[in-house]
Amino acid sequence: MTATSLWQEISTDKPELATFYTTFSAKLSTEQNHQYCQALRSNLALLTQLNRTLDGSIFAQQQLLHAPEQLLALIQGGRLDKAISKQEFIEQLTPATTLDEAQFNHHLRTQRNIAMLRFIWRDFNRLASMQETTLELSNFAESCIKHTLDYHYKALGEKYGLPRNSEGEAVPMLVLGMGKLGASELNLSSDIDLIFCFPDKGETQGAKRTLDNQEFFIHLGKKLISSLDAKINNQFVFRVDMRLRPYGQSGAIASSFEALEDYYQKQGREWERYAMVKARVIASNAQPAQIDTLHTLLKSFTFRKYIDFSVIDALRKLKQMIVQEVKRRKLNDDVKLGAGGIREVEFIAQTFQLIRGGRDTELQDNRLLHVLPMLAKLHYLPEEHTTLLTAAYIFLRNTEHAIQGYNDQQTQRLPIDPPEQGKLARVMGFTNWDDFYSELSRHRDHVSHVFEGLIAAPASTSSEDNTPSPEWEVLWLQIDSESEDPEHLIQTLKDGNHEAPDKSHALLQELKRCPQLASVDAISLERIDRFVPLLLERLSNTETATRPLQRLLPLIKAIARRSAYLLLLIENPEALTQLIKLTLASPWIAQRLAVHPSLLDELIDQSTLYQPPNTAELETELRQVLMRIPTDDLEEQMDALRYFRSAHALRVAACEVTGALPLMKVSDYLTWIAEAILKYVLPLCWHELTEKYGYPDGQEQENPNFIVIGYGKMGGIELGHSSDLDLVFIHNANTQGYTNGDRAIDNQTFYMRLGQKIIHILNTNTHHGRLYEVDMRLRPSGNSGLLVASLASFEKYQLESAWTWEHQALVRARTVAGNSKLTEQFNAMRTRILCHKRELDKLRTSVLEMRKKMRDHLGSDKKTADKGLFHLKHDAGGIVDIEFMVQYTVLAWAHTDPSLATFTDNIRILECLAKSKLIPAQEADQLTEAYKAFRSLSHRLTLQEQPNTIDNTQLASERTNVIRIWNRLIAEA
Repeated sequence: MTATSLWQEISTDKPELATFYTTFSAKLSTEQNHQYCQALRSNLALLTQLNRTLDGSIFAQQQLLHAPEQLLALIQGGRLDKAISKQEFIEQLTPATTLDEAQFNHHLRTQRNIAMLRFIWRDFNRLASMQETTLELSNFAESCIKHTLDYHYKALGEKYGLPRNSEGEAVPMLVLGMGKLGASELNLSSDIDLIFCFPDKGETQGAKRTLDNQEFFIHLGKKLISSLDAKINNQFVFRVDMRLRPYGQSGAIASSFEALEDYYQKQGREWERYAMVKARVIASNAQPAQIDTLHTLLKSFTFRKYIDFSVIDALRKLKQMIVQEVKRRKLNDDVKLGAGGIREVEFIAQTFQLIRGGRDTELQDNRLLHVLPMLAKLHYLPEEHTTLLTAAYIFLRNTEHAIQGYNDQQTQRLPIDPPEQGKLARVMGFTNWDDFYSELSRHRDHVSHVFEGLIAAPASTSSEDNTPSPEWEVLWLQIDSESEDPEHLIQTLKDGNHEAPDKSHALLQELKRCPQLASVDAISLERIDRFVPLLLERLSNTETATRPLQRLLPLIKAIARRSAYLLLLIENPEALTQLIKLTLASPWIAQRLAVHPSLLDELIDQSTLYQPPNTAELETELRQVLMRIPTDDLEEQMDALRYFRSAHALRVAACEVTGALPLMKVSDYLTWIAEAILKYVLPLCWHELTEKYGYPDGQEQENPNFIVIGYGKMGGIELGHSSDLDLVFIHNANTQGYTNGDRAIDNQTFYMRLGQKIIHILNTNTHHGRLYEVDMRLRPSGNSGLLVASLASFEKYQLESAWTWEHQALVRARTVAGNSKLTEQFNAMRTRILCHKRELDKLRTSVLEMRKKMRDHLGSDKKTADKGLFHLKHDAGGIVDIEFMVQYTVLAWAHTDPSLATFTDNIRILECLAKSKLIPAQEADQLTEAYKAFRSLSHRLTLQEQPNTIDNTQLASERTNVIRIWNRLIAEA
């Protein structure tokens, strides 16, 4: 039989493969066709395996067409039938160490593609178990990392000398594998999560140009990442993720053991302990003792020496975040992240490891399938549960491989296209999709059952019944009935504490007839019919039920088609209680929930709702949330940032309207939220642009020579609920220099694009809304000036061209994100400018003129004033008068008392003025109390969606004091 007839024969029962085999055979030489024919005819099982592999994997088809000889070599070498050891992988890679860098990188990618073809073949044909496949994948990855580390260590050593410690001993680099790599559980398209570290500080020796050890290892780390991660001819080896290192994206790429220990002892978070459970040194040129030292350091951080119940709350919050993420990102078709998926099995195991692993050292094993049976042995879970979890995990991981092996893509989502569903089902050993999906659902249900019961929140002690009285069910049923007497329904509403029962009746009719309800499915309609009577029952316990009903209508309409939120409120009585409480207190909160219904999740847990995290916790939580999103998925990152801001703003508002936080703390938290976001966004944009253009001045560094300056309320730590961000961007690079990338651009253009990118992320209005409105008009020369200024040009402008009002604005300017060294330089420059001696009469005249312009333009007009109304911010005796007085005193007297230039917030500057006796302490106190009172009322008006205009009899004494001090200090001086 000829080779051509062979290809035709084996494709007869798979018509869709006929075209492939025709193309494939045409690419083969006569000799290769003959060899394939001989190999396949001598082993008929190979024919079945070939069809199964190609049916389930487009990647395998493409790889064979690209390099037809590779499969033949695997067959003839017997490498499809047996496992390959780590040593064999190392031997396959060894020739690459003699190549130049381009050849080395090409060789890695060639070997990766051959390995992937073999892994897919063996996995799809069940020639290897899931555990064997993941172990071999991990061994291959470790071999690639080790070879790449050795190759670049040697090359950089020749260029810079070898890194040495104070004793003159060579210092190695150790590569920590995290996540699945650390546990030897890689899947067919895993990222590899890495951390780079080294034992000792010092510097390189043996070359003309020496480097600090850390600089050497940062260079080495970047070379290693590039060799593995960079796409060359659209090929890569492994995607590398470094976000688990200390300080995440803003942290150094490589850290000394001392720096690691200091970070984890002082700043390590519970989620980092969770991640560190799987950590393992997977490549190094270190001595065994050095590796043991690192493992000991990390274990002391990860596992407490006692039963660690303190971690339960943190794990409970992490579990809640997992559940919320599934809902928010609609991940039910994801076998990893969805309900009952791989992540939940991992969470179950790692929860017990963190809580009990310090005492039960058997649980310190980082391999999940070794830990699960141990949980039964130690009586932490019933053996039935661990058996079902093990089976589910294996089935889910096999499914994950079938999904990823199809087109070598990093995804865990089930296909929606029927032909692809059929291919996946066949790889999994099922004849059709329905049978496969039924088995998958069975496994996921088992996982969900155990996951839901894990570290559950304490049972509610509330006695509130979640079933409404029949009268409310009847009222909702009859609200739109033409035959029903509306007077009877209106009386029921009146008896239920509706202060405007006619209006409530009309609102309910409007809801019943609205288009949103007319088009919902049967399940959603059933949930609405359950929810509305329940809501009416709860509202009847308030003093004024019509007002919150009216405020809640937009929310009910918004979630009518997303009835999972209705179910959340039905099944969580406390969440419904908090919803009514907050809606009654603030229409602003009700409006935010209507626009962003996903925020309803925040109402479930009062311990987080009424206790906003501090600044360090905010930054940690943001890192943790965004770490699960690919760095190149900017849209998803932007959505997550918007949810983060909205969720925490809701918490702050809830605390404010219930009196849990005073005004100053409210402003602190709102400012911290913005700072946390800016501190994340800046390095995110920096990494994207340096990948594209290289580094300004060729200085490869993790932190940009760039700072974000906050002005106004941001600079003064006084953000309100709807405040925009007044920002200025400053860099300190050579204005004549260029970046060092393949697409080099001048430094000024680079930093301008960095600024534009930051503004884009903050200011773009997505379907989740805008993160912040950004105002850049306070930069030098305003809208006509450069978007980003150098520090030197900024200082020159301030000294030579700035108006008095710009110096006033500088009083409230501070760095909110960016380089610490540049921040120190900016602070010194700001102090110099503010402490410059000024001519008082000229200063006073400038301040008065600017204040008059603002008052004429923004204050109350005659008609408003005649009505006896007072604008809290802009009218005489209001907030701006106090701010102008504070700014005037700093500019007037800081040259005699530089402490006035230390702070950017009005309250602490007033304290400095009193302490320095530059104004009487009584006046400082009066201004402080008036400022707090005005701002507190302004916040409350915002949450009530009311303008900043009040009756002028309110706060009259405070206003009188401000005007009196204004006249003495400025107007009449």
